[in-house]
Amino acid sequence: MIAATTMLAGCLGDEESWRGKDISGLMPELAFELTGTSGDTVTADDTNGEIRMVFFGFTSCPDVCPATLQKLSRAVKDMPDELQDDTRIVFVSVDPQRDTPERIRSYVDFFSERAIGVTGEEKALRELSKRYRTTFGYDDPDAEGNYNVSHSGAVYVFDRNGNARLLFRPDMSVEDIRTDLVTLAEES
Repeated sequence: MIAATTMLAGCLGDEESWRGKDISGLMPELAFELTGTSGDTVTADDTNGEIRMVFFGFTSCPDVCPATLQKLSRAVKDMPDELQDDTRIVFVSVDPQRDTPERIRSYVDFFSERAIGVTGEEKALRELSKRYRTTFGYDDPDAEGNYNVSHSGAVYVFDRNGNARLLFRPDMSVEDIRTDLVTLAEES
């Protein structure tokens, strides 16, 4: 019985057991050129060598964005100290009308020192969201000019080389996210 278990474990040993959805080979590598919180251009190359969690949202979001950023931040903080610096949260604001670089900086800094915020012109944001098979939309403004932005709650995870690896769903726990991040960070 032990021999059979050992043989079976050997056969299955190469296969990763992810908590998030494995999207390896299903999406293109990480690529973007947007405006960072300093007003300068930020590209995917600026974070090469890090695990990147890309999340599309907006700073006026009442629920999904703060909950997601808090969960991602907690997962990174719960990682071993030596792996935390290998992980980056990339918040892509799809509300360039209201989300200035200063506003985005204040927003992401509230959640994590491992987070960066970027935005751009609507055309560039639409191209980026299409690249990763997601979308966003704007509701009609109310009498005061306020409007909501619809967007996905999914988080796209890219490895150190910029390859799409995982999709974190909104219902994932902090522990499941942390487990996957540690596994990715420990890969060579």
